Amino acid sequence: MTKSGRGAVRAHVRVEGGLNQQVEFQSLHEWLRREDELRGLVSVDRPPIRSGEMGALSDTLVVSVSSAGAITVLARSLSVWLRQRRSDVKITVDADGSVTVDAKRAPDAEALVRKVLEHRDGGPSDGG
Repeated sequence: MTKSGRGAVRAHVRVEGGLNQQVEFQSLHEWLRREDELRGLVSVDRPPIRSGEMGALSDTLVVSVSSAGAITVLARSLSVWLRQRRSDVKITVDADGSVTVDAKRAPDAEALVRKVLEHRDGGPSDGG
């Protein structure tokens, strides 16, 4: 996550695993775009395709949040989306630190994600 003007923070969210990683990625993208508080704040960052590659599997969602309320909505929304997964999918949220949360094994995904999103002193996060 990087800070960008007037206290706005850019959270980078990656989807890993699952039966079809691209389908899971698209699902999360649509899920976050439907959140009223996040509307217009979610974009896709695609790395350039190199010669010989068919496409990138490591697309990243970028969510720009500028208030504690938006951070709370993002953390809660990611947690609910994870709980609804039927496959063994993980998300990684990069902030001043980073956390990877597994849909099947995280007892409190929302708290873990919120901890990373709210961590702004530039020091390492203990993640989870």
